[in-house]
Amino acid sequence: MRIRLEQPSDRSAIATLVTAAFGRSAEADLIDRIRHSDRAWLSLVAEQNNQIVGHVLLSEVDLIGESVRSVWALAPIAVHPDCQRQGIGTALVAAASEQTTATDYPLIVVLGHADFYARCGFAEAATFGITAPFSVPSPAFRIKRLPAYKGEWGAIAYPAAFDGL
Repeated sequence: MRIRLEQPSDRSAIATLVTAAFGRSAEADLIDRIRHSDRAWLSLVAEQNNQIVGHVLLSEVDLIGESVRSVWALAPIAVHPDCQRQGIGTALVAAASEQTTATDYPLIVVLGHADFYARCGFAEAATFGITAPFSVPSPAFRIKRLPAYKGEWGAIAYPAAFDGL
């Protein structure tokens, strides 16, 4: 397996993969809205045998506390149904996390399966005073602190691209 940056020629394959993984097109549509937004984003794909079998997107969201600070949101992540439970998702999260360590963003926020993200180094966001903009079980809303983290806290605000998801 090889993980690399998304190329423009990958976009159709990513949409197909994400739709298959989620069983609907809403997440693929979200990816397109983020790509066309004015917010920063980073997209990685996992390839096996020259086929895209996994995808992860990081995009810029706001942490509103004492001031407004941009942070990364990990969403969505998708692995082709035939390739799940083979470590591809874990490898994509690790690669995405590694790509963000050299940025001046303090953390990555994610809403997802608590056990999976805990294994990937994400802690409960509430422990650090970071809250979701909607009601979710506390263990499911998690953060990963990056080298630029200086104790920031506050509420996450998702940009308009996430509306309707």
